[in-house]
Amino acid sequence: MKNLEQVRFNMVEQQIRPWDVLDMRVLDLLTKVKREQFVPPTRREMAFMDLEIPLGYGASMWQPKLEARAVQALLVGRGDRVLEVGSGSGYLTALLSHLAAHVTSVEIVPELHAFAEKNLAAHHIDNVALTLGDAAQGWPGSYDVIVLTGSVPVLPEAFQNSLTPGGRLFAIVGDAPAMQARLVTRVAPGVFESTTLFETSVAPLQNVLQPKRFVF
Repeated sequence: MKNLEQVRFNMVEQQIRPWDVLDMRVLDLLTKVKREQFVPPTRREMAFMDLEIPLGYGASMWQPKLEARAVQALLVGRGDRVLEVGSGSGYLTALLSHLAAHVTSVEIVPELHAFAEKNLAAHHIDNVALTLGDAAQGWPGSYDVIVLTGSVPVLPEAFQNSLTPGGRLFAIVGDAPAMQARLVTRVAPGVFESTTLFETSVAPLQNVLQPKRFVF
């Protein structure tokens, strides 16, 4: 790509800042972690476009502004332990790893697990544990930050219960086309505060918990 850094700058200034992403830690990360290096080679020209990038197997990379907004909302700190459900290409994993103490990232699709593993290894990121498994309805352990990279019709309580005191969870909840990006914070034992950040629509996680639906 020609003028790569100019295109990256344009992505930040034209897509991400206008979406209220103003945290300089996040904006600096977008320059440091090279997004185009996590995109499938055949789709590399799409790396800075304001759209989802298909990864295959029903998965996609989020829009750049969605990735940045999620990271900003989670307020990841240097001592935080993070759980990511859905490794995808490993790009969001890489962003989180630069802010946190440790990231556990779980991917259900073997091919995507291998793709994320290859991408992260190329960037010498060593505070991430990539695991092949199904975490759509929860994953063992306690975490300061949890992010679900696929949507869920209903949010399993297991994720909220895995948050440490003060822990934050980012999830996109609902059915297409009307989904809400939510930030859930554990404010006290058994007490959670949920804030709707914006509306969006992304593909669901595999094997998500389904709500009880009326049948006529």
